[in-house]
Amino acid sequence: MYLGFYGLKKQPFHITPDPEFLYLSPSHNEALAAITEGVEERKGFIAVTGDVGVGKTTILRSYLHLKQREPFKTVYVFNSNLTFHGLLRTIYHELGLRSAGNSVTEMVNGLHEFLIEEQRQGNTVVLFIDEAQNMPVDTLESLAMMPIGEESKEKLLQIVLMGQPEFKKALNKNGLRQLKQRLAAYATIRRLSRAESHEYLRFRLKHAGTDAASVFTASARKAIVRKSKGIPRVLNVLCDNALITGFFRRQKPVTERITKEIIRTYGGRSSFFRRQLPLAVLAPVLFAFGITSFLRVKRVRSTGQRGPGYREEIKQDEAIGE
Repeated sequence: MYLGFYGLKKQPFHITPDPEFLYLSPSHNEALAAITEGVEERKGFIAVTGDVGVGKTTILRSYLHLKQREPFKTVYVFNSNLTFHGLLRTIYHELGLRSAGNSVTEMVNGLHEFLIEEQRQGNTVVLFIDEAQNMPVDTLESLAMMPIGEESKEKLLQIVLMGQPEFKKALNKNGLRQLKQRLAAYATIRRLSRAESHEYLRFRLKHAGTDAASVFTASARKAIVRKSKGIPRVLNVLCDNALITGFFRRQKPVTERITKEIIRTYGGRSSFFRRQLPLAVLAPVLFAFGITSFLRVKRVRSTGQRGPGYREEIKQDEAIGE
């Protein structure tokens, strides 16, 4: 929508994690290194934690993007609220395996045999579990007890647990003490500092084909960075909405006034539509809806057609015009 107006070749502030726009702060770099070393050295359990929106999924997808041509077999669990039996069923389904039985013991034994064969062939099997803080303690406890080669240096199954800070607290519970002891690598992705947040904006805009100064005024960038509190996802949402509003108002660069309007909408107790879209986008829609309603009322009144629900339609249309 606004790419040409701001001289951009790509959308710089996608909400969806995009490895192409990966910005590595020191803690992001640490998390990527922990996953890389843990998996490649076949260390077994790796954990990465961080607040919502700091970029855990982006780091994970970036790692998978870097390793896409290597002999990897991966299982990605999005819904972690599973029983251990449910987790095993998911693993079997994702790997295309058939179980000789449906009991937990039979499935664990079958998976163990499969992992041994994959290791012989030089393949790495990785289980990625997102939102690990939602996984029941019993499931995590059973996962820690799986025979993945604890007796050897190289583990048969690499397990990467991605979770929010609550997951770190959960690891201190008595039932998960064994899992915590088996963690070979651990990293925490921290919020960006103000300096890193400014660098994040410059990095993404440069990667999209332009410089930050030609798109946002310095005061506009400061307002966005201050509101984001170091959360990349919030930076993306605020910047994208500011660019949409600036485009409709033909404002280049985006000013502090526009960003403050977006910030008020983002942080206020407004309706769903106001939270998701700036007024500049809603205005044409509301205008078109109003014109349509007006013409319908005019047509009914001029032709005298009064079908079922006529009075209700007139009342609704008149109410919209108030």
